[in-house]
Amino acid sequence: MPYFMYVALQEDDKISVLAIDHQTGKLTPQDEIAVPGGPFTLAISPDRNFLYAGCRGTPQLFSFQINQGTGGLTQNGTIPLESWPVYVNTDRKGKFVLSAYYQSAQVTVHPIGDDGSVGGPPTESLATATGAHAMQTDSTNSYAFVPHIAGNGPNSIFQFRFDDTTGRLTPNSPFKVEPEEFLGPRHFCFHPTLDILYFSNEQDCSVTGYRLDTDSGTLSAFQTISTLPPEGYAERNTCSQIQVSASGRFLYAPNRGHDSIACFLVDSSTGQLTSNGIVASEPRPNALCLGLQDKFLFSAGQDSGRMASFNINPDSGKLTPLETYPLGNGPCWVSITELPG
Repeated sequence: MPYFMYVALQEDDKISVLAIDHQTGKLTPQDEIAVPGGPFTLAISPDRNFLYAGCRGTPQLFSFQINQGTGGLTQNGTIPLESWPVYVNTDRKGKFVLSAYYQSAQVTVHPIGDDGSVGGPPTESLATATGAHAMQTDSTNSYAFVPHIAGNGPNSIFQFRFDDTTGRLTPNSPFKVEPEEFLGPRHFCFHPTLDILYFSNEQDCSVTGYRLDTDSGTLSAFQTISTLPPEGYAERNTCSQIQVSASGRFLYAPNRGHDSIACFLVDSSTGQLTSNGIVASEPRPNALCLGLQDKFLFSAGQDSGRMASFNINPDSGKLTPLETYPLGNGPCWVSITELPG
């Protein structure tokens, strides 16, 4: 089956489509789609038929149909937004687009039509706080979580109950997880088999593991581990995206400033993280994505406009640098999907 990569190039007002060789990880440009307004964040529907793009320059949300043979994109809808989203995703059933808004301090839920297009107005629009940076539902589609960074935000994770029939959000109890430390939770990922979530902490330059109580939908922290080398790093650094492998054995988080990728081993029983080294990447590696059954990792340098590719050792999780590829200006997001061909 063919694999395709989609890269949001905010400063070029376009999305690049690249084919991925499943043997070598080599990238081959396929197409470029004009997206006026600066595409910043991407999401692919669970059935892999549609792609959604949130724009930063002109606040709007685009929907595209994915050609199942070529990976090409055909726009099938766009709606204006009151503010620009820093993050979009779908719920687990692909019925709603979930968006988080850093500056306007809110989250929204938009319905998805039968043709995959996003309808308006939103079924839900809730005020949270400045610094909202992501939003996802759990595997049961019953709970949603919204991390807010520190500094410009409240340094907390908002917890919701999610009705996947209506798209409504209800504050859970407690409504917030508030770390005592100045962490700044930004993005997160779910362990594939354990009831555990991992959050990248923008300000603390670390990863925190949280256990999910599946009965209440609430989180409790059990570990925080640094993404920086043991000797420290004196210059400015922040964490961005975070990815766990499909096997659940490895986790990766990029450092923007140190310009590296922190690698971790994941204990298969407890979810505890152990440092597994740090590998140099492109300048300001804002976007990170795993693909092809954990064979390769791709990291886009927002400042360099280039994509670094790595082979993932299936036994150790260690990264081996492969090729780098020119992308364009301001790559902010990378999504990968497998299509039937």
